[in-house]
Amino acid sequence: MSLAMPRWVHGAGRFLLRRRDFVPAYLKTHEQGRLKDKVEEALAHLGPSCRACPRECKGVDRLANQTGVCKVGRHARVASAFPHFGEEDVLRGWNGSGTIFFSWCNLRCVFCQNYETSQIGEGEELDVRQLARVMIRLQEIGCHNINFVTPEHVAPQIVEALPHAIRMGLRLPLVYNTSAFDSLETLRVMDGLVDVYMPDFKLWDEGKSRNYLAASGYPEVARRVIAEMHRQVGELKTDQEGLALRGVLVRHLVMPGCLDDTREISRWLAELSRDTYLNLMDQYYPAWKAKTNPRYAEINRHLHAPEMTEAYRHAQDAGLWRLDERWRQAPVAEAELVELGRR
Repeated sequence: MSLAMPRWVHGAGRFLLRRRDFVPAYLKTHEQGRLKDKVEEALAHLGPSCRACPRECKGVDRLANQTGVCKVGRHARVASAFPHFGEEDVLRGWNGSGTIFFSWCNLRCVFCQNYETSQIGEGEELDVRQLARVMIRLQEIGCHNINFVTPEHVAPQIVEALPHAIRMGLRLPLVYNTSAFDSLETLRVMDGLVDVYMPDFKLWDEGKSRNYLAASGYPEVARRVIAEMHRQVGELKTDQEGLALRGVLVRHLVMPGCLDDTREISRWLAELSRDTYLNLMDQYYPAWKAKTNPRYAEINRHLHAPEMTEAYRHAQDAGLWRLDERWRQAPVAEAELVELGRR
């Protein structure tokens, strides 16, 4: 049984967006006749030199199926799609968040817990109609939203699939679930398409970002990106049932020995808005290279309870108050995997 809706969800009405007043952003853009231009602009980011993400792989023409850092060519690769009940309560609701896990990644996180997907590339290549069909199947199952996981390098393919999904009847909010290592150009294309941005602000320190993410410029990119997301959609708003409809939900994975990063990220988010909705995640465990390579021995351990206590203190000291916690009971039933590759 679910607990009473906590105050931080919609702030006693301050962040309430009634369902009857909500229209997904991409439907408005479609009705205004602007979606076709966005598709053309998005595809232009793939070639002749890819600029879909901050890596900007010079000379890599993904329109010609060439690959760069992310290892994805013309079509997106999908590892799995299913109703996810492990997401935040404002996303999973009672029917699950309709997650589409994209294969490969533009980061090289040595601690990645989904490394089979992000670093090994497990999955199946889908064309835009097949990708649109996956969205529709998740809607048919009853998911509350479509949740694009690791979309940074395949945002153009997502935009390209939207007209097909709309023709098939897509009506759910879109969630852009990202590492925050995105291109500002791409985000400007996504303006008017995405309803909920969910960036994971990983690290503040450039040295750690170089060592753990293989991207020393990550902190600056993440700050620019999250500020742009906030400009587009503002603070997170939910409906009467506590389901997210529009806004920014920030994640931060608390890591061993990285509480200075947590403190600085919290302070920066509070400067952006003290009403920022933040999920301080406690599920770090050593995985991928962090578990096997002695070079990363300092993060080859689980979090200690006092570290999470300190992480929450940093957020609260910064003035943040919309700190996510579990309050809704999710079904115990096993999630239904969506068949990939169907047209």
